[in-house]
Amino acid sequence: MFNRFYPDEDVASAYDIPYDALYKKGIRGVIFDVDNTLVPHDAPADERAKNLFSHLRALGMDTCLLSNNKEPRVAAFAEAVGGSNYIYKGGKPGVKNYKKAMELMGTSLNSTIFVGDQLFTDVYGAKRTGIRSFLVKPINPKEEIQIVLKRYPEALILFFYRRDKKRRQYDKRKK
Repeated sequence: MFNRFYPDEDVASAYDIPYDALYKKGIRGVIFDVDNTLVPHDAPADERAKNLFSHLRALGMDTCLLSNNKEPRVAAFAEAVGGSNYIYKGGKPGVKNYKKAMELMGTSLNSTIFVGDQLFTDVYGAKRTGIRSFLVKPINPKEEIQIVLKRYPEALILFFYRRDKKRRQYDKRKK
């Protein structure tokens, strides 16, 4: 029932994802949410974010920021990390701008991943589009009220996701 909201992977941070290994497996584009995925809400790009984007470019990966935020916020962040593609007022979880992000990067469903911190916008939109999704823990617990309210049902879904994940791992070990 909740499977449509389950991420393909869950990791502590966008900075913990094994991008080098993903590149070797054919990933050529990364779509990122910005706020609470890469930096705290409304924070400027920090050195860690700049270094990540520099590393991804050095690997040969392209990036696109996909945010429901307004253009001044997203454009400034994109410029600060070295000129990433970006889409503002992205309409997540709609699929239109996930597809547009892939067009901007010249990637396909199989060569793109999405990284975000919210199930109902980020992960659900990526799943609807057919992109592999990585859920990261929010960087800062201080969030806007509409996001705080979504975190309660997210917690319930994550409970079932982690339970199902443990069962699958157990079943694999049994075989």
